[in-house]
Amino acid sequence: MKIRAQKQLIESILINLQPFLEKKDASQITSHILFTSQNGKCTIKATDSEIGLKITTDYIEVENEGSFTAHGKKLLDIIRILKEDDEITLELLDHTLIVKQKHSKFKLPTFDPMAFPAFPSIDNKPQISLDSLSLIQNLKKISPAIDTNNPKFELNGALINIKSNATDLVGTDTRRLAIATIPGSNPQELSLIVPKKAILEIQKLFLDQINIFFDETNLIITNENYFFFTRLISGKFPDYQRIIPTSIKHSIFLPKKEMTDAIKMITTISQEIKMTFLSDVIIFHSLSADNVEAKTEIEIQTGLSGKFEISFNSKYILDFISQIDTNGFLMEFNEPNLPFVVKNDHFITIIMPIVA
Repeated sequence: MKIRAQKQLIESILINLQPFLEKKDASQITSHILFTSQNGKCTIKATDSEIGLKITTDYIEVENEGSFTAHGKKLLDIIRILKEDDEITLELLDHTLIVKQKHSKFKLPTFDPMAFPAFPSIDNKPQISLDSLSLIQNLKKISPAIDTNNPKFELNGALINIKSNATDLVGTDTRRLAIATIPGSNPQELSLIVPKKAILEIQKLFLDQINIFFDETNLIITNENYFFFTRLISGKFPDYQRIIPTSIKHSIFLPKKEMTDAIKMITTISQEIKMTFLSDVIIFHSLSADNVEAKTEIEIQTGLSGKFEISFNSKYILDFISQIDTNGFLMEFNEPNLPFVVKNDHFITIIMPIVA
């Protein structure tokens, strides 16, 4: 097999494939990228068996058809040090990959391409009929709340809960619960748990309309150039609807910019904050173990007749605020020791307070 392409193209493809490679064991074929050329097209694949990506392109010149593998990180390191404007040749000779650019030449060992893990097929698989742009935008909203390395594996992913009249996307790290709802009727009801790593890669790769397929073990997303798959997380996601407060004592509309500025000012001292609500002002205090203190306030008519105090991790509210487009949001609460809610349109985050 022999192919030619501009450095920028090969480098861009290899960068996109890096998150899909086995990183710990270079002796595994899953640390390699598979190149295949057929009928004038070139496809490049990477997978660690849990998540995978195939890129198809017409912009690589195929001189001789065939296939080869190459260690994904080492190949990228080589491509990066080559010159920007000169064409690169990749050629398989005697089970060795030769990388050339003018007077520069590198050799890399290869694996048998036939041993490369097979990707799942979309044949006869049901398709999810969600608006793909809404799905991607709302996955971005909840992704900061998804846990990592939780011993309960189902919490290390996002729940996609497709109901008859709406779709809920849910993430939690046990201290907060983020729910983004996509209104609209659906022909089928379905619940899937998608790993956080896959959620983050979906946001990077897909910016336009996509096709979404699934089975009991995989979620598959395709468009003209990409074929992406991830293994789903098995298990039962917590009943998130039980955590949503059914009644609210206080609801206050808060300005986005003023809240962001005040909270960020306090975080120079402490990430943990106490908010004190009075009838016409909100006071922000740092919760710090040492003698350093930060304090600021914003004037706002809260509608409260008495004083109300609540303490929380500022990151949770800042993550929420960073995902909303409007100039303000609602904050709803009952008692200082009970979870409170921040909400905007079809996006809410329920936050556990810090209880002294």
